[in-house]
Amino acid sequence: MTTPPNLGDPAERAAYRRELQGVARPIRYTGIMFVLLGVVLAIVRLIWWPDLPEIVPLAALGLGGFNMVAGIVTRTRYHQARMRG
Repeated sequence: MTTPPNLGDPAERAAYRRELQGVARPIRYTGIMFVLLGVVLAIVRLIWWPDLPEIVPLAALGLGGFNMVAGIVTRTRYHQARMRG
């Protein structure tokens, strides 16, 4: 078991902030990439490819939102477990 970080000490708080930023980073970044893909697909559908089914950009946006929520939940659970020790 690890001990909870001492958030009263600025050095330990900075180290814990860096540690927490690394938790679920790939999941969050994947979510951002899906959202960006969904926006690009929506623009492409509007301007160049009107035959593209509307569900395609919506699905990308939905996957992006799901990944972002999953990353946030994972990081919150990690923080709660880490604070318990």
